[in-house]
Amino acid sequence: MSTEDRPPAPRSLAEALRARGDASLGALLRSRPDLITPVPTDLTQLATRAGTRASVVRALERLDRFALQTAEALAVAADPAAYGELLGLMAGDDADPAVVAALPHALDLLREQALVWGDDDRLRLVRTARELLAPSPQHPSPTGLGPTVQEATAGMSPGRIQEIVTAAGLASTHDSVSAVTALAGLFTDRARMAALLADAPADSLDVLERLVWGPPYGQVTADPAPRLRWLLDRGLLLPTAPGTVVLPREVALHLRRGLAHRAPEPVPPVVETAAVHRPQVVDSAAAGQAYTALATVEELLKDWDEGGPAVLRAGGLSVRDLKRTAVALDVPEPVAAFWVELAYAAGLIASDGEADERYAATPAYDEWLELPAAERWSRLVTAWLAATRTAGLVGGRDAKDRTLSALGPGLDRSAAPEVRHRVLALLAGLPEGAAPAAGSVLARLRWERPLRGDRREDDLRGRLAGWALSEAEQLGVTGRGALSAQGRALLGAPAAPAPGPEAEPSGPGDKLPVHHHHRPIALTALSPAEQAVASAAAARLLAPLLPEPLDHVLLQADLTAVAPGPLQRPLADMLGVLADVESKGGATVYRFTPGSVRRALDAGQAASDLHAFLAAHSRTPVPQPLAYLIDDVARRHGHLRVGAASAYVRCDDDAVLSEILADKRAAGLGLRRLAPTVLAAQADPAGLLEGLRAMGFAPAAESAEGDVLITRALAHRTPPRTAPEPVPDGPPVPDDTLLAAALRAIRAGDLASTTPRKPGAAPAANGELPRTGAAETLATMQAAVLTGEALWIGYVNAEGAASQRVIAPIRVEGGFVTAYDHTADEVRTYPLHRITGVAELADDAG
Repeated sequence: MSTEDRPPAPRSLAEALRARGDASLGALLRSRPDLITPVPTDLTQLATRAGTRASVVRALERLDRFALQTAEALAVAADPAAYGELLGLMAGDDADPAVVAALPHALDLLREQALVWGDDDRLRLVRTARELLAPSPQHPSPTGLGPTVQEATAGMSPGRIQEIVTAAGLASTHDSVSAVTALAGLFTDRARMAALLADAPADSLDVLERLVWGPPYGQVTADPAPRLRWLLDRGLLLPTAPGTVVLPREVALHLRRGLAHRAPEPVPPVVETAAVHRPQVVDSAAAGQAYTALATVEELLKDWDEGGPAVLRAGGLSVRDLKRTAVALDVPEPVAAFWVELAYAAGLIASDGEADERYAATPAYDEWLELPAAERWSRLVTAWLAATRTAGLVGGRDAKDRTLSALGPGLDRSAAPEVRHRVLALLAGLPEGAAPAAGSVLARLRWERPLRGDRREDDLRGRLAGWALSEAEQLGVTGRGALSAQGRALLGAPAAPAPGPEAEPSGPGDKLPVHHHHRPIALTALSPAEQAVASAAAARLLAPLLPEPLDHVLLQADLTAVAPGPLQRPLADMLGVLADVESKGGATVYRFTPGSVRRALDAGQAASDLHAFLAAHSRTPVPQPLAYLIDDVARRHGHLRVGAASAYVRCDDDAVLSEILADKRAAGLGLRRLAPTVLAAQADPAGLLEGLRAMGFAPAAESAEGDVLITRALAHRTPPRTAPEPVPDGPPVPDDTLLAAALRAIRAGDLASTTPRKPGAAPAANGELPRTGAAETLATMQAAVLTGEALWIGYVNAEGAASQRVIAPIRVEGGFVTAYDHTADEVRTYPLHRITGVAELADDAG
């Protein structure tokens, strides 16, 4: 393309955006969704918003390390800078081939993000980004460079500048500007600079060596040492304040051989493989963990079935209740916090909202229990992927030094879903069955998101990644550290890359220290609909790997029952009432006791029902000791009756009542005989029942009609509750529909604001709406209907929002104008009273 045919270089970011196509603008709005909230009226407003400090900071935080290094190099380059200057700052005098190859892509990324604009011969960093990244005494640059010679000598006397120029071997000049220019020219000339430094004392060069990579500032006394005096006399060090000197940027770049960064990182760190397993081993291990996860959540909710721990006044679970929950689940407290938070994120537990507020299962828990096991798992992991609540923070301190509690406030971290998804995506890029080295995963994440404000935030992202790896293993998304087939499906990931010959394990489950030098695939977050499809696919892959529930147990003579695997739900529920769990693991051991049998009888079961139940579900004969235990407890069960007098005890055998009255342990119950077969008590019925049971009796409660009450505990449920909404990390990414509508609106507003008007026909200026009287507006509209010309109008809608439009009137009647709206590309009807004014367009406005 000749110079005459080349389009003119943009003079502003707005012009650069105006030259973009819809695909390029759409990519910008997707990557920086804050620019579309609310939708800008035109491209000038979009450019202004893209240059605001908050938006630029957010965009810089989402750059990878090399793109950020490129932006930092532009901040210390000339403004504007040529591509060759930028390449020199990034690749150095040796022209590092990796940097040379990667720089165009990094620059394209900065342009796409609207952080850089202009052609390659006039590259400009957005002003706000330059202010944030350029060196200053208050905010040192990550490059370690100091101010330029011109900046450092800004307050220096002309006489002192001339002395420095002369000492450096340059001819004196008549003004400071030319002297500073000559000095900067010397420092940027490699040959002359090498000659100057060749005469430097060795200890002076040591001083430069200490400052060259930053920080560039140093302290000097009022009478500097000779090694410092030599540098100060020649401007190789320049004073910035009393007692402070700085290494000029040009000198540092010469000593660095042109490099703006000590270690440019054009290539992301490789995610290294620490171990390789057969895919079948990984999937089986993950399925085992998935089953354990389901069992743990069910056990947690069963423990809270009749009402869980109280809600703290400030919200959340007390330390004591978390410890009690950890003991019940037989896991460490941090792991218990994770399961509690997961159940909360999935909407399975919530606060009941009562005056004495407690945590309890929600109605959604009952619905979840009815689902097949694989679908229950997919619900849990889908909630985990999207949750911003971070269980790993439990036990830590917030900004006000308050302890963070499970289910309490302050646990949301908006970066958590992104980090989880990215960690799993890196695993998905490894060959099937490969487990990564955790350190290499963290190094990769630090390269992808190097700038996160302060060190605390950087540390948080690293901790989030570590928690993501361990939580994925606990949930069965990974097995033995490698991503499982169901985990891959959950992400919507393609098939795993085939392992190289060096990655082949020599035996089942063998581990090899393999390094895979390939780039992990990049996965984008799925939409809710896509995630639902992916979760269903993951459930289908997991279902065949989960153990089938059993319909039987093995009864033993020592009053125990062994469940060799997971039990069907009705069997497990009934056995949980009739016996106590003694141990868990691959097989669950239940123990029958008088108390557990009485619990089943209190729940309305008869002795015959219990005998029939055990006979039907045992693969071994019912042991005689167990049958005797059931009959013995049943014989005494209900022999005493307790009701409300305050409370009373009645029994057909008056000798039993006499025995109770004579027992010293009954003194606290306040018993007295009302009749030979009736005792009255001051205790309430529940207290009386407990007291008599403590004395070794087995009383049964009865109603006012004398019927035995079934004391089965009712499941406590909260009112319907929705799962907590994740806290978004900024505005959501716009979907295709919103993006298309926003682009049309921005283009429309830009067309209206930039379309040429006839001289004198548009009285409004500075983007204001045209203003004409009602009569003039009507006459101009009617004339345009006859001529077919387009008009520029100002319009205020019913909500009071003003906009500019370009229309071609078709019909004017009844107080309305029907016109083809060029900005919206459709025919619309506008009330004339909402049109602020009208102006004719220039003849060549097309």
